[in-house]
Amino acid sequence: MRELSLQTDRKTQLVDITSRVQDAIAGANGASAALVYVPHTTAGVTINEGADPLVGEDIETALERVVVEEWTWKHTEDPDGPNAPSHVRATLTGSQVLIPLRDGRLALGRYQGIYFCEYDGPRERKVYVATLQ
Repeated sequence: MRELSLQTDRKTQLVDITSRVQDAIAGANGASAALVYVPHTTAGVTINEGADPLVGEDIETALERVVVEEWTWKHTEDPDGPNAPSHVRATLTGSQVLIPLRDGRLALGRYQGIYFCEYDGPRERKVYVATLQ
């Protein structure tokens, strides 16, 4: 398993990690898939269009509008302020993706990219990448 570290810059931010995941699986001879897992409850991972960075911004905006900060949230004990919306957004994207490998490369579609999804930043975060036989 490989561990990737990253620093986010904003409260809500999608970060394209495709090339970092590809680098992490280099040399995984014979592997059939890569598992990308985020060990945080206020962050996630998703696959979406990687060709246009504006898609990531649109996803950020959409999730902020679907899960609004102004609701009356019950989970409010976080010392940095209520982060219940961050937990809900992370649940919507999920904490892992599984990508098949073809000849040692991520078998993503032409326009697909892997995004780390920050919902409670800015923070230092981890992403785990494991290959499966």
